[in-house]
Amino acid sequence: MGKRTTWLPVCAIAKISMKGAIVPSFCALLNRWITCKSVQPETCERIMDTISDRLRIPWLRGAKKVNISIIPPLVLLPVFLRVASWHFLLGGVVLTSLPVLALWYYYLTHRRKEQTLFFLSLGLFSLGYMYYVFLQEVVPKGRVGPTQLALLTCGLFLILLALYRAKKNPGYLRNPASNDRPLSSGQAECLTRKGQEKTKGFPGAESSGSLNNRTLKDEPKGSSRVLVGSPTKIKEDWCAKCQLVRPARAWHCRICGICVRRMDHHCVWINSCVGESNHQAFILALSIFLLTSAYGITLTLDTICRDRSVFTALFYCPGVYADYSSALSFTCVWYSVIITAGMAYIFLIQLINISYNVTEREVQQALRQKTGRRLLCGLIVDTGQYNRGFLRNWYQFSTLGAHPFHHPAEDIV
Repeated sequence: MGKRTTWLPVCAIAKISMKGAIVPSFCALLNRWITCKSVQPETCERIMDTISDRLRIPWLRGAKKVNISIIPPLVLLPVFLRVASWHFLLGGVVLTSLPVLALWYYYLTHRRKEQTLFFLSLGLFSLGYMYYVFLQEVVPKGRVGPTQLALLTCGLFLILLALYRAKKNPGYLRNPASNDRPLSSGQAECLTRKGQEKTKGFPGAESSGSLNNRTLKDEPKGSSRVLVGSPTKIKEDWCAKCQLVRPARAWHCRICGICVRRMDHHCVWINSCVGESNHQAFILALSIFLLTSAYGITLTLDTICRDRSVFTALFYCPGVYADYSSALSFTCVWYSVIITAGMAYIFLIQLINISYNVTEREVQQALRQKTGRRLLCGLIVDTGQYNRGFLRNWYQFSTLGAHPFHHPAEDIV
């Protein structure tokens, strides 16, 4: 009781000064923690929602709301990487815990079907911070020439351009009430506002790790029907939420709240779906990132661990922790390796799916229903429904979004 009475006057004063905005709930939460009582999840969610609503920055036309999920990467990533560079044991602990914490946060938000800008913020800030460390710690050592720096900088800008293209309309289906007009960005934002309002803050995960997109679970498919009078028996799928008939391979994303044509999956790294209109840009962004990251890792290791191959320097670089600059660069290299390995796995899965003409949603559906052929311990899943051969599958992928209408062969039952 002594500890509890210590906090009550502070809470009462704060409640009067803040006019009951968020401090009362926060003080109640502190009281429960101090007295070792259980805390209701709704209390934490209410506090995070209030903080997210009140967190604003001055802008030209009034205060602009800031999503709280973009803040943790900006603050915690530099801190943890610098702590990891103090000693190789600290580096091992920090770099091992980051993927675990990021996966925990991913499953937390995905289970609640919430949108989050955390991974997009983490990806963009990681690119900027790695480039900053490269300019500050690696380039001054004199081993990187102007041409090499120009190539790395060009790769960074190409990544950003590809990500910008991948963030555009993934292929939203038009509502019949829109008179066949394309869905504008404002309409898409209006449709996704419900999901964005449920976005929670960052409860405790720190940084990045490779995310396995095969963990996605889609909403159960809506009612299907076949047109009796149609000579080709085109299969129609009615979406009760969007109030429209969607073609084959289209799906409703519960996170975005919109139906997407030929939906592959919802990618947290771009905070958007990957569908018919942006799948090519998504693959392009992954490929450019992998090439640029591998090139930057090679340049850094060649600078701080001279006269050693890249693979050898990655695991054996004597004296790298004797100098703080080299230690920080080496830690950033390992962080980049972890991110690159995760993206390489996603890229490999994407290449396999394209080669067999399946989407990630169709793969997950086949795994749940135990249909299709599974090869290499489930790494390859061939549903056989749309597979037209390796070359024809890649040709169809190369022409995605080039035609206003979907391929008729995919709609025939």
